[in-house]
Amino acid sequence: MSGAAIIIKELIRQGVETVFGYPGGYVLSIYDELYNNADKIRHILTAGEQGATFAADAYARVSGKTGVVIATGGPGATNLVTGIACAHLDSVPVVYITGNVAVPMLGQDSFQDIDIVGVTLPIVKHSYVVKDILHLQEVISEAFFLANTGRKGPVHIDIPKNIQLETAYFDPDLALSASEKSAPPSDLSGLDNAVKLIEKSKKPFIYCGGGVTAASMGAEVMKLSEMLDAPVGMSLMGIGSVPQSFEKNLGMSGMHGRPASIQAQTEADLIIAVGVRFSDRATGSAEDYAQDTAVIHMDIDPAEIGKNIRANVSLCGDLRETLPALIDGLHPHPPLSAWTERIAALKAEDEKPAIDGFTPQNIVACVNSCCNADTVVTTDVGQHQMWVAQHYRFEKPRTLISSGGLGAMGYGLGAAIGASLSRDNAKTILFTGDGSFGMNMNELATAVTLKLPITIILMNNSSLGMVRQWQTMFFDNRYSNSTLERKTDFPAIAEAFGAKGCEVSTIDELRNALANAPNDKPCLIECKIDINEKVTPMIVPEPSLKGEFEHD
Repeated sequence: MSGAAIIIKELIRQGVETVFGYPGGYVLSIYDELYNNADKIRHILTAGEQGATFAADAYARVSGKTGVVIATGGPGATNLVTGIACAHLDSVPVVYITGNVAVPMLGQDSFQDIDIVGVTLPIVKHSYVVKDILHLQEVISEAFFLANTGRKGPVHIDIPKNIQLETAYFDPDLALSASEKSAPPSDLSGLDNAVKLIEKSKKPFIYCGGGVTAASMGAEVMKLSEMLDAPVGMSLMGIGSVPQSFEKNLGMSGMHGRPASIQAQTEADLIIAVGVRFSDRATGSAEDYAQDTAVIHMDIDPAEIGKNIRANVSLCGDLRETLPALIDGLHPHPPLSAWTERIAALKAEDEKPAIDGFTPQNIVACVNSCCNADTVVTTDVGQHQMWVAQHYRFEKPRTLISSGGLGAMGYGLGAAIGASLSRDNAKTILFTGDGSFGMNMNELATAVTLKLPITIILMNNSSLGMVRQWQTMFFDNRYSNSTLERKTDFPAIAEAFGAKGCEVSTIDELRNALANAPNDKPCLIECKIDINEKVTPMIVPEPSLKGEFEHD
């Protein structure tokens, strides 16, 4: 069969049911095969390639499956770059298939001839250029294996046009070699030392990241927490891995974390880091962070161990192996009553009554109260993202979908589309800002066409809120190009696309708008907020978490 047919046949064999993309000249053969297999693979046509990457990314995060994107060569391929980087930094398994000029034309500056492998090489787990059709099926099979083995991530396959047209045999029973099937074994050599550190600790703190969600190990984290009388803090990517209602969950830590979580991490004598990479937003100054605190680092990626923060002990490997081994190796731990009392006091101080009014915090709380625990919440990037992370009470994993490592404005609407599709067109919430939403609002066309019940909470402060906040705090109120003097009527734009649009100015109006959001199309609810609203607390950039931070 043709190379194009082999591509679609192998995607089906890999269990792919949905792909995202945008057709063009160098993938027409692939799209013709999608036409022939429309009963087996659903193709989602987005408004642009970047929207497709964000949708596939969220589809993978929510479903736990591998996302797939198809794009043509040249600008179609280069439009994928931001989405690939987003998947790379948040460890999301997505396979990107691009078309290109025929093999003899590669590197000749032909029309739309771009070395997309060279462009994306630093932000993928692996790249392929298929120059021999006899390798095509094997490459696709291997790409899916790599995307989901070890630390998950994006894989790119570039397939020249002539390879799509040439013919070869398809092997329905193709298997990876034994060496390819085997993942590196977990390294438990530090287990005894980890147990000793834990037994000596009087103030342990468990710090969870996205790896806990990826490995579905939230229950084991809670078991460890209860065994050790240890509070649990989260990175942004870790939110939802442990229910917010879990008594020892203090919420997000880091630059914009909850005060109790920040302070508990600061006072701890032992940090047990589980599936987290210690980014600068989590630690502040790496030189000062955990200077007088022991660290046990558990991660699947050996490159993360000691990369940002030195670890006294490491347990490198799949959390499904290393975390149960640690729990089994522990002896009964005496109650840490003084630490428990201190954590309770921090938590009580953190849970202050909300200020009345149409504030971002109350907007988030209102939406939260109108949704069930299974509702998926996506965000764009900026102040609204942090308000959601701080104040929305996530009870289940894979229900907060946000661009963490890359922080890509414009991520949210495409992500909401992918999240809703991954759960059979389930009601999905998008929190966004006027700056972020303006970047990819074209994907409203996609959401309307697909009749997706996405409720968009647009917090409009007529500015790039987080940029303005930094300019207020660190640049003496010099608001250079952060005030958006736009006259955009967002509800009218939503209506023009075929969605429902409205503006609300009170919590009661918001609650009513949420109750009346349609089930067969998107609904945009514009919430105008004060331009001077800030995200607090905020760790100043230079010091570590042990430094001063501003909070209400």
